[in-house]
Amino acid sequence: MSESAATGSANPDDLLVLLAVARTGRFTTAAESLGLNHTTISRRISALETALGGRVLSRTAGGWELTDLGTRAVRAAENVEAALDLLGGQADGRELSGVVRLSATDGFSAFIAAPAVAQLQRAHPLLRVEIVTVTRQALQHRSGLDIEVVVGRPQAHRAEAFELGRYTLGMYASREYLDRNGTPTSVAELVEHPLVYFVDSMLQVDDLDAPRRLVPTMRGALSSTNVFVQIEATRVGGGIGLLPCFMADRHDDLVRVLPAEFAEELPYWMVLRPEARRQPVIAAVVEALRAQMLTVAAALRG
Repeated sequence: MSESAATGSANPDDLLVLLAVARTGRFTTAAESLGLNHTTISRRISALETALGGRVLSRTAGGWELTDLGTRAVRAAENVEAALDLLGGQADGRELSGVVRLSATDGFSAFIAAPAVAQLQRAHPLLRVEIVTVTRQALQHRSGLDIEVVVGRPQAHRAEAFELGRYTLGMYASREYLDRNGTPTSVAELVEHPLVYFVDSMLQVDDLDAPRRLVPTMRGALSSTNVFVQIEATRVGGGIGLLPCFMADRHDDLVRVLPAEFAEELPYWMVLRPEARRQPVIAAVVEALRAQMLTVAAALRG
């Protein structure tokens, strides 16, 4: 079935409803953004599927995902939206509005995403960005998420993915800890100290398993799924932390240990739903994040 045949009998209003569901992954969120109720959203989608002669959405654990027919219908819906923006005088891109939901690690969210979004919002005050902090692999179903930033090359289907940049992990200890316990001058001496890092049994990202490879005999001490907790645990003398340099170097009370031996370089990757980059508001956030990565590139490397 051609794209024109697939959408020729569709109600444009129903197409815009599908577009809202595709962007949020949920009927309830789409209903809120459109000022409708959940029942109306469901009825509009059913009417669209009747008009097109097939399913446009499929249910997943994380929400609703587009079918192949739904993907073609969304392209038509974007054309309808663009035409309405043109009539409203907004096609020049000067005014961006709407909600963008981003998922990223704690450190990226705080030191890359937050300043990038704040600067973008100064030019576009109607833009809203919701940041969900999590350290995990890229999701196979990205319902409700517009942008994911993960550590390591993702294995994500039906998605656009590219490397944003790289950062470095290093070993750090507080000055007080080193005064009390001595400064390791070799790997053999380092492994006698307790390690502050992620909870090993809960670590979901293979690229972050450096301790198992670099210092497999170093005993775990205070561990956390949150890198800010790891930073503070290292600062108060809980052990020697394997920490992102761009976060640890901000603290004068932390000293990098054995930098020549421990400089683990890791990549940040961005993952987007296939239709996301065609939305001006998402494209603007993506470009803001890329620009911020370039601005802080030196700090990221340590």
